[in-house]
Amino acid sequence: MCGICGLVNYRGISATDKTVVDRMSLALTHRGPDDNGLYDDEFAILAHRRLSIIDLSTNARQPMSSEDGSIWLTFNGEIYNFHPLRELLEQKGHIFRSNSDTEVILHLYEQVGESFVNFLNGMFAFALWDKRNNKLILARDRLGVKPLLYSMNENSIVFSSELKALLADTRIDREIDFEGLELFFTYNFIPAPWSIYKGIKKLEPAHYLVFDKTGYRINRYWDILPSLEQSDLTDDMEAASEQLRQLVKDATRIRMISDVPLGAFLSGGIDSAVVVANMAMLRSEPIRTFFIKYSDNPLFDESRYARAVAELYGTKHTEIELSPSEGLKSLDEVMSAIDEPFADSSAIPTWLVSKWTRRSVTVALSGDGGDEVFGGYRRYLGEVFVDYYMKLPHFFRKKLIEHVILRLPDSKNRQFLEYIRRLKIFLEGASRSQVDRHYYWLVYFPDSDRYELFKEEIRANFNGAGLRVIERLYENPIKDRINRMLYADIKNLLPFDMLTKVDLMSMSNSLEIRSPFLDYRISELAFRFCGSLKIRGLRLKHILKEAFRNYLPPALLNRPKQGFEVPVGEWLRSKKEFKRLFWEVVEGPNIDRQGLFKADKIRQMFQEHEKSRRDNSHKLWAIFVFQWWFQSEYGPS
Repeated sequence: MCGICGLVNYRGISATDKTVVDRMSLALTHRGPDDNGLYDDEFAILAHRRLSIIDLSTNARQPMSSEDGSIWLTFNGEIYNFHPLRELLEQKGHIFRSNSDTEVILHLYEQVGESFVNFLNGMFAFALWDKRNNKLILARDRLGVKPLLYSMNENSIVFSSELKALLADTRIDREIDFEGLELFFTYNFIPAPWSIYKGIKKLEPAHYLVFDKTGYRINRYWDILPSLEQSDLTDDMEAASEQLRQLVKDATRIRMISDVPLGAFLSGGIDSAVVVANMAMLRSEPIRTFFIKYSDNPLFDESRYARAVAELYGTKHTEIELSPSEGLKSLDEVMSAIDEPFADSSAIPTWLVSKWTRRSVTVALSGDGGDEVFGGYRRYLGEVFVDYYMKLPHFFRKKLIEHVILRLPDSKNRQFLEYIRRLKIFLEGASRSQVDRHYYWLVYFPDSDRYELFKEEIRANFNGAGLRVIERLYENPIKDRINRMLYADIKNLLPFDMLTKVDLMSMSNSLEIRSPFLDYRISELAFRFCGSLKIRGLRLKHILKEAFRNYLPPALLNRPKQGFEVPVGEWLRSKKEFKRLFWEVVEGPNIDRQGLFKADKIRQMFQEHEKSRRDNSHKLWAIFVFQWWFQSEYGPS
């Protein structure tokens, strides 16, 4: 796991280019504190910041070259199948000088050319410079675990693991992209290929970009959908469970290959518990597990479930407490890791658990991806029950149920009011088409609220980009309605929210995170299962729970879904220091002079939230994060 950056300039590398790459590399030190390397020639500069995981020797230093020096690579991530790939390449006559997974990529490119990405099972983002053909290849892993951003013009391209490093190149214009702005205030994140700036793009997962003197092209090399053509969907629980157990075990095994200490995140949910169970069966010595709990909010506390798994498998378990004061103290470091607006509040506990975990280990396995692959979110239940609801008489639905429920107060921080909040979201989306329903249930800032938040001259630039993202993802041959939702979330929510959060927060602490559920083979297998295997009755992730029923404490199997969130809503209502900080940040730059928002709308939303008339915690947090970013060194000013 590392940080990469560099540039190609077909007008010739200048002294300015070299200075820029030096600054970019320095901005990525947190991603690779163990070593740094640089390669340059007439047209290219590649830089690397190393976090040593496999082959700790100098033989694995990067950028790494082919034997004849004609191909150079700067690589971020891990290739989990590098051992069998190496054996195949050695049989073809390739000679290796290191034990690293990086060198396999170079030899694979020499052997098969651009199709080499199809052979890689791993999490990765890399830049390969083919000096003989003056060609740069940028590539990103199938599910988007590792990020890669770039900015280019006719003659040059600059790339990096993080946006903050690209901003070290002052030649990149910091003009806000209004589509990126609209997308952030739709989803609380900005999906690829957009960024917050017009001149910076994100490479999409499962794509590679080729840049040469004739221009550029971007190719998609993988999708879940082709696997659907290989076999019909199955509803055979026994056979599906056995296949899943074997594949999860193998995906866990290959992610435990490491030359440095290794542990696991243990959240109290089923996904991380399955990972820890498999790790314990594959390893003789105790696993180190790490859990974060909220000291002041039992509604968010999963500690007893995490302890049950830790006791069952004899792990060395560490609990980290997150109090409001601790959350506030960590905000500076969390926000400094966020270089474009990103408002998933669970970034705070993710940063904190990464910080504590890094004190003991360099690599940690996690359960990321389980919800999106197997159906772990409540909105999937909504899709199951919407047909039943819509069969009720129109008068009964509109004049009785919706008339009453939609007028009730709600809150994420009180159990009964949280049920009301969820029911409201269900009711407001139930009568829509599936794609519109999915969009409505997913967004944090509904269109009407977003419309009222911005000044007229700003919202005139909005064009419905958020809905178009979901509509495009629904343009596929999948007939199963649950699988259609899962496909859209794997392509949007998973890489651009969940995995972005984990990458930024873990790498800011120089910690590598690996998740077996992000093995592309598991995604392909899961999409051969009917939706009814994943959602059955009121039970989420049914197939996963049945497959690993005998591996887990009984209390874990039927417990309700609980998000990994910070109780921001409660902090905004009851914590004076947080309310004071909120207004210092939100109104700090003189919100009227900034020219984006209607200040009176923000105050109205805050009052509604403070008086518990409406839970606006997600919206207020998004505004807070955006304003913090706007005033930071990564903002436009």
